[in-house]
Amino acid sequence: MPEIFSKFDKIKPAYDLMYKVVLFICKLLLIVDILITTMAVTGRYIPFVPDPSWSEEVVLTCMAYLAVLSAALAIRRGSHIRMTAFDRYLPKKLLLILDLLADFAVSGLAVVMIVVGMQYALQIGSRGTYVSLPNLSRFWMYFPIPVAGVAMLVFEVESIYNHIRGIYIAKEEKAI
Repeated sequence: MPEIFSKFDKIKPAYDLMYKVVLFICKLLLIVDILITTMAVTGRYIPFVPDPSWSEEVVLTCMAYLAVLSAALAIRRGSHIRMTAFDRYLPKKLLLILDLLADFAVSGLAVVMIVVGMQYALQIGSRGTYVSLPNLSRFWMYFPIPVAGVAMLVFEVESIYNHIRGIYIAKEEKAI
């Protein structure tokens, strides 16, 4: 069975690359948010700086992408919100099983986010436009949900693999 793990471990660079890409996108979104917000606030008080009418909607859309994508990043790091008060009292094997169960539940949520989020983006989002940007479809306002669902699912698959590997390694260590 260790040869199976060594084959799957070769995929880790792809997960690392996806993590770096999503992190880079989050950084760009944060920079865009800061720049647009700074321009909008400055434009209210300094006459020669433009205060575009679209700034609020674009900032809110960028924030939506940033929020859900950074939540997907937290899944990979294991830094998402979780209850750990009883972890020190439970056996390690039970903790691994509970973590695996939680990973399957979050994977189910990710699938729902992909399917339902894409339906909303295509159906509801395509019917309207931004108020201040009439040429831009509201599709982009709903699209962060399925995008984050894909990222969450990819990182959850890696997490499930790591937990299964942890259970197998724990069995091997116990046998030795």
